[in-house]
Amino acid sequence: MYLGELLIRHARYRPDHIGVVYKDHRLSYAAFNSDVNRLANALLSRGFQKGDRIATVLPNCLELLTLYWAAAKTGIVAVPVSPLLQEEGLLSLFANANPNGILASPAHCDAVRTINNRLGSAGDDRFYSVGDAVTGFTSYEDLIDGASTAEPDNAGLTGDDLYNIVYSSGTTGEPKGITHTHYIRCMYAALFASSWRMTPESTVLHSGALVFNGAFVTMLPSFFCGATFIFHETFNACEVNETIAREKVTHIMLVPSQIAAIFNAPNFSAHKLSSLEMLLSLGAPLHLEYKARIARELPGCFHELYGVTEGFITILDKTDFSRKPRSVGVPMQFNEIRIVDEKGETVATGEIGEIIGRGPLMMPGYYDRPDLTAETIKDGWIYSGDLGTVDEEGFLYLVDRKKDMIISGGVNVYPRDIEEVIVRHASVEAAAVFGISHDKWGETPVAAIVTRDGIAITADALRSWINDHVGAKFQRVHDVFLLDEFPTNAAGKVLKRALRDAYENSLPEMPRQRESSE
Repeated sequence: MYLGELLIRHARYRPDHIGVVYKDHRLSYAAFNSDVNRLANALLSRGFQKGDRIATVLPNCLELLTLYWAAAKTGIVAVPVSPLLQEEGLLSLFANANPNGILASPAHCDAVRTINNRLGSAGDDRFYSVGDAVTGFTSYEDLIDGASTAEPDNAGLTGDDLYNIVYSSGTTGEPKGITHTHYIRCMYAALFASSWRMTPESTVLHSGALVFNGAFVTMLPSFFCGATFIFHETFNACEVNETIAREKVTHIMLVPSQIAAIFNAPNFSAHKLSSLEMLLSLGAPLHLEYKARIARELPGCFHELYGVTEGFITILDKTDFSRKPRSVGVPMQFNEIRIVDEKGETVATGEIGEIIGRGPLMMPGYYDRPDLTAETIKDGWIYSGDLGTVDEEGFLYLVDRKKDMIISGGVNVYPRDIEEVIVRHASVEAAAVFGISHDKWGETPVAAIVTRDGIAITADALRSWINDHVGAKFQRVHDVFLLDEFPTNAAGKVLKRALRDAYENSLPEMPRQRESSE
């Protein structure tokens, strides 16, 4: 069992079916398979072999998707790196991954060169650029020029062979290289295809970053079924709405901030999205305000996924959404979860504890970091760092991240509870609550807020409204600051650490929005 078999199969049995759509490119499975083979053979001719690591610093592009599938056939290990990272962030990842080759956009080539000089790793002949020619880099076109489109030689791959290293988002600490084998990715393909009810006739849209592990949650089952996979260069809410309507998209995955954006886009209408059989939310909890809107305007298609890239999943199925809207569902097939206390003992039903889990998606470990692996995997269970409860039917409810919890005056304050209140205000598009130090209470909550376009309101007015509507005095926010947008990582997750730093240090790169009363 190895991932590359999927593409080989569809190129043989569904050669004319459109497999990939990107911008003006509409590639049949036969055509895309030929492109993949050309890159695979080019890399093999350059001396890459099974187990070698190729890092990418690329935005969404055909070359990135092609590399994913070339890796699936050759045993080369794909190491997708967020193009949003600055030089120091790239340095720490490359120091850990020690890539044998690097495929970068022209915008990142200088940083890649500097980092390589500091690390003394890959040779000059292993640098490749996608896009404009860059001195010292071989262009992608020159790399594949003259390479065969025939199937590459069998690499002797098995399910135990490493397929990729995905670096954690770094929202709560040091990024870690999460390893996935071919077996794990095959399980992604088969299990998610079943959960999403995908078929060979499905049309799947991905508008977020392909370097985000969430991309594999819909991309791999799409290729498993031989469906049509459409992806965008960057997320644009209006473009998403138009693409769904034009292409009759059946399946889409979005993070909560993207769901808010498409519903608030000027061209949104429920009719445009009526082809959807699945609207999946993942990456962070979706606030009830938007869940209620989905239930009203797009009934019968909402799924929510909770999980960790390290390897376990729960899914709230669309058939359970109406009766369990606050839940993130039950364990996926072959997955298990438990809620445990500080000693690792299972707590009673309804009690809050840390969510731990295990299953066939479970990583072998963090790349070259056995120390961090031992902190996360204990007695065969992955410790998520998230807090939750389960009800009497076994449905999981998220409370918050353990590290995001605020302890104010000895009381546990969960930011998500306050955020759920804030987003009910008519002027609020998005909210993020975090704790700051306080001389009297130890910590106190602060709310960062993005307001809807065209709505005039002050931070003081929002603070007063929030503190009048929260359920307890300890949930009252100390301050509100308004931003035009939140800092996010490639996955679209809000970086609360950056918000906290900006608030405490008044960093110029995170200026407060001018209040509308000025």
